[in-house]
Amino acid sequence: MNRCAEAAAVAATVPGAGVGDAGLRPPMVPRQASFFPPPVPNPFVQQTQISAASRLQIFFLGIILLPVRAILVALIILLAWPFAAISTAFCPEKLTHPITGWRRKFTQPVLKFLGRAMFFSMGFVVTVKGKIASPLEAPIFVVAPHSSFFDGIACVVAGLPSMVSRNENAHAPLIGRLLRALQPVLVSRVDPDSRKTTINEIIKRATSGGEWPQIIVFPEGTCTNRSCLITFKPGAFIPGVAVQPILLRYPNKLDTVTWTWQGYTFFQLCVLTFCQPFTKVEVEFLPVQVPNDEEKKDPVLFANNVRNTMANALGIPVTDHTYEDCRLMISAGQLTLPMEAGLVEFTKISRKLKLDWDGIRKHLDEYASIASSSKGGRIGIEEFAEYLKLPVSDVLRQLFALFDRNHDGSIDFREYVIGLAVLCNPANTEEIIQVAFKLFDVDEDGFITEEEFSTILQASLGVPDLDVSGLFKEIAQGDSISYEEFKSFALKHPEYAKIFTTYLDLQTCHVFSMPEVQEIPSVASNKVSPENHEESTSDKKDD
Repeated sequence: MNRCAEAAAVAATVPGAGVGDAGLRPPMVPRQASFFPPPVPNPFVQQTQISAASRLQIFFLGIILLPVRAILVALIILLAWPFAAISTAFCPEKLTHPITGWRRKFTQPVLKFLGRAMFFSMGFVVTVKGKIASPLEAPIFVVAPHSSFFDGIACVVAGLPSMVSRNENAHAPLIGRLLRALQPVLVSRVDPDSRKTTINEIIKRATSGGEWPQIIVFPEGTCTNRSCLITFKPGAFIPGVAVQPILLRYPNKLDTVTWTWQGYTFFQLCVLTFCQPFTKVEVEFLPVQVPNDEEKKDPVLFANNVRNTMANALGIPVTDHTYEDCRLMISAGQLTLPMEAGLVEFTKISRKLKLDWDGIRKHLDEYASIASSSKGGRIGIEEFAEYLKLPVSDVLRQLFALFDRNHDGSIDFREYVIGLAVLCNPANTEEIIQVAFKLFDVDEDGFITEEEFSTILQASLGVPDLDVSGLFKEIAQGDSISYEEFKSFALKHPEYAKIFTTYLDLQTCHVFSMPEVQEIPSVASNKVSPENHEESTSDKKDD
């Protein structure tokens, strides 16, 4: 009997193999505790419930307030345009020097007054707390939480500082000229060096010693429902200068301002807000945050520390959600999954697991193919077994339990991504695939027959009457499986890696539990040893 056949025979005699219990089956990698679920269910949706009484009030007040406020806003914008035009006359679109002299002294006070008048005409009652820092004290303002286009009120209250905006916005009729009067930092989507150029421009202005106006930044980069503070982008913190945090609160009984990825549209929110008697907003200027030496060297650390300060003042949690989570959320909806399925805290997972956007998006497609039969969009043990074309067994339950990080009997997309990266992918190396193929190829002819395939899986799963014909046909192009077919399947379906390597664990566990065995040629010939076994699992303990 050759060595691979000996290995198969050894595994087949393991107590419990073929009878359904675990026997000497080694324990699988324990669940990790470092990926706690986010403290909020979904920060990118807002479901405002409007009562019948509120609807009646909106209707009757709207008959008068809506047209009056719309006309006032339009008149104020038209009135502000000439002053913005004077301020920016003969100036290039992308400024190389700040606007100074009589034009700024003449136009800025008028534009500030008209900005306040516009929000007043829309019904906003503004409460300002704290002291506004001077350009020398804090060249940059950071505003959060960002939840609405109405958040521009922070810019008006702060004295019309510059802002970072898309280049296209500067070309919009009327609004474009008003934006240019703020001396914005313009970002181009078509310029591949735009990010570098933008950061250099922010650094130049922030370190100008007050020559340029202050810059106001919304570091979250997208709108949320104010239930938490998501990841701050580091752009405002790269210069390593002092920043002043600005908090925004909308303490209204009926929320008509929150503009998220799922909820009311821009037009609907404008109508609802204009129809309210008034809309309260609080703008609070926190003390200036001066970075220490460590924070100057690490913008991400500086951003996180400022975010924690702002979250504590607001009394809300922080999460590692980002704009990429919004994209995944939309993709989940397109795949007929609940939109919440895509919320994985992209920043945390990509950083810890070294995954990129394309990889996680690919995993979402795979997850959707498994969860399509589940009405709730979550994977149970039955869906998991059906996808793998394997019966529910002890080994499969162990594997499923490793994915099921919160012990609720089901797997969400977040758990699936972590499970693939932490548990399965590290085992799917070229060497492991080669060893697994050799174990399946009992007669060492370079091909795996259905009988050989069935024998090894029966031993691995502890199911003596296992029917693997469906799985075999999915891998094989003909009557047998070549190495290339086996490798291609293993790489495309990393969930099987743990199933395949379970056989190696069984073999090692059994051989080393027999004191009379002095040498283990079958293990050595297949490059499996206690040392290698430890190395193969060590990388699974750090996630």
